[in-house]
Amino acid sequence: MAKVVGFFKECVRELKLVSWPTREYVLSSVKVVIISTVMVAVVLGALDLGFTELFRLLMK
Repeated sequence: MAKVVGFFKECVRELKLVSWPTREYVLSSVKVVIISTVMVAVVLGALDLGFTELFRLLMK
């Protein structure tokens, strides 16, 4: 049991040494990720739609 308590004390001590990002930095990073994800999804959706229609035309 002493090893478990020692492990958690060590974890808390290490977490105090971490350089945490600011709230503004995290929010701006989240915005970048969301916007880029939506953009990639739109491009891939458009490509999928285009290739689907092309395939339908070729199969007629």
